[in-house]
Amino acid sequence: MSVRELVVLGTASQVPTRHRNHNGYLLRWDGEGILFDPGEGTQRQMLRAGVAAHDLNRICVTHFHGDHSLGLAGVIQRINLDRVPHEITAHYPRSGQRFFDRLRYATAYRETVGITEAPVAADGPLARTGGYTLEARKLSHPVESYGYRIVEPDGRRMLPERLAAHGIKGPDVGRIQREGSLGGVPLDAVSETRRGQRFAFVMDTRLCDGVDALAEGCDMLVIESTFLDEDEELAVEHGHLTAGQAARVARGGGVRHLVLTHFSQRYTGPEEFERQARAAGYDGELTVAHDLLRVPVPKRR
Repeated sequence: MSVRELVVLGTASQVPTRHRNHNGYLLRWDGEGILFDPGEGTQRQMLRAGVAAHDLNRICVTHFHGDHSLGLAGVIQRINLDRVPHEITAHYPRSGQRFFDRLRYATAYRETVGITEAPVAADGPLARTGGYTLEARKLSHPVESYGYRIVEPDGRRMLPERLAAHGIKGPDVGRIQREGSLGGVPLDAVSETRRGQRFAFVMDTRLCDGVDALAEGCDMLVIESTFLDEDEELAVEHGHLTAGQAARVARGGGVRHLVLTHFSQRYTGPEEFERQARAAGYDGELTVAHDLLRVPVPKRR
């Protein structure tokens, strides 16, 4: 059975708190695991969440501020310690190659697993698999930063009443799916397009075209809301979003499930983030993330 869920490992921003670890997010997408922005302490949070190094297939780093990348050293060494048998690919801004190199080889260890480095230098597709396309869009932050988006290919949904009307049943259902027609009946006559799912991960950024492009049509949007709306000037100055801004992005993009995260240590409770997101007009599913939370990706429409 396929599983698509977000495992939240940490939700703090620059400074961790007693209740919030630095960033870290694992997306389980069917049989793959994509680790986003492993901040300091990610390896321990993985243990607490029941996530193993063997669960990882990709690591995606938005930018090289410490709260989004200092956990790379420990995660990569754990991948080697556990001798993960499959390929693991790392995506990160090409401009931060020197930081990735330092983190990958921060200390002495026995390198048993090859990490495939696939740095990001421009907007566009990064990888295509049978289950999704991974894309990147540039964001607006004091250092170069990219957001990531996963797009599942569209499929077909079979319509039982139309199949019955054409007398198609049993093994013939699979046959018309494979061959595109059966006895003069085209596949389009007994099915409809099933829209592929979309997931986006947006961290440190001001409002910009890249944010909107990543959010457009998403089933789930994981997005930073470092500040509350009354601190919007600080958000703009430091290259961040407020809860209301993030919610308006989600509303404009038709996002089904909005996950707010990456909170400044100046705020103690989640209630105001939710209130401001609702006040901004977002009426879909809304989660104010906390550490070790599991959030299912919404089922297909």
